[in-house]
Amino acid sequence: MKNRIQVFENHSLVIQESYKGVKFKKKHLTALTKLNVLHGDKYFCVRHDSIKFKQYVGVIRVEGLTIEVLPKIDNNIESEAIWQKALVDMLSVTKKLKVQKVNQASVSKQQIHLLDLYFDWFLNEVQSLIHKGLIKQYYKETKQVKALKGKLEFAGHIRKNIVHKERFYTTHQAYAKDHLVHQVLDKALDIISNFTKGKYLYSKCKSVQLDFPEVSKIHVDATTFDRIKPNRKNAPYKTALAIARFIILNFAPNVTKGNEDMLALLFNMNSLWEEYVYVKLKEQEAEVKLAAEVTDQDIKYFWKSNYLKPDLVLEFESETVVIDTKWKDIGDSSPSASDLRQMYLYNEYWDANRSMLLYPSNRTQRDDFHKFDLLTGKANHHSCAIGKISIFNTDNETLDEKIGERIIELLKIND
Repeated sequence: MKNRIQVFENHSLVIQESYKGVKFKKKHLTALTKLNVLHGDKYFCVRHDSIKFKQYVGVIRVEGLTIEVLPKIDNNIESEAIWQKALVDMLSVTKKLKVQKVNQASVSKQQIHLLDLYFDWFLNEVQSLIHKGLIKQYYKETKQVKALKGKLEFAGHIRKNIVHKERFYTTHQAYAKDHLVHQVLDKALDIISNFTKGKYLYSKCKSVQLDFPEVSKIHVDATTFDRIKPNRKNAPYKTALAIARFIILNFAPNVTKGNEDMLALLFNMNSLWEEYVYVKLKEQEAEVKLAAEVTDQDIKYFWKSNYLKPDLVLEFESETVVIDTKWKDIGDSSPSASDLRQMYLYNEYWDANRSMLLYPSNRTQRDDFHKFDLLTGKANHHSCAIGKISIFNTDNETLDEKIGERIIELLKIND
């Protein structure tokens, strides 16, 4: 795709270097640096002539350049297309992305990037809402009316109607489609329209905007979404509002000296890997192939406000097993001492007999469960193992849909 660079996580882009015919320029580095500052310097490591990406993957649009940051765990699979599909599939499984089939006659697969997928998802959601019928809500508005209703704003009335005695400046209730929910969706539509000019999605966006009611333009930030209270009437808007929140809060207008807007839709790959494993194990639980209850984000406090939170806890009838996911290629190395101390504490606080550090790899294997050194006065002690799991099928191109079963096998649950 023209003006697109694909780069793997933990890799770098150097100014004036070309990547498959697309040059990374000084203005791109400058804009990305400012974007990074806006997000607490968590996305990149900035150097004087390059930028190194951290564990965040996804898509960035800046100064007319689209940068796709893709996950990667080893050196055996170098294809950007394979890793892009793997990322899209993982986002789909964890409900962070809904991919619609694209008509091959209108646009080829090679012309689609992650930003398009999110925009298309949002447009489809809004189209669905329009077809079902958009809701009306009561809201207060202050404006000129020809019949007295509501509260007369006396100071404003005197100021505006010295000449026009037939008008009233009032604050009154209105029941219409120009309310906060639609104003937020309209803001997201404006952003999509801005970023899709010259692309196949631009006409689709304009078509949706034509069908969408005319509403007031407002400034939207995180507090705006807090003001939208879920209820029975706006329940169908849940997905559209979630996507709108993601798009709007990651939109940075006019960060650079020019007029180019920026958008960054990035995901922490460590968190995504944890959620992906959780979903796959929950699938096994639902299919009764896993005789355990799988929970995530379980918290136990150990000192004042400090707490422990393992990634996954599996509760069997006879034992508890803790899994901590790590998105990195450990190779033949040993886990860090801090990771092992963490697993020891998880075993202690969750009364677990076994725990496992789970890493993605190009092959599936597991070492023995090694017991932690026995403390004085204890008759038995818990253990920990290193598990490595391949995320791909044998073709090394598609994600293994049975990865949940593979993880169960690593735990030797049936032994």
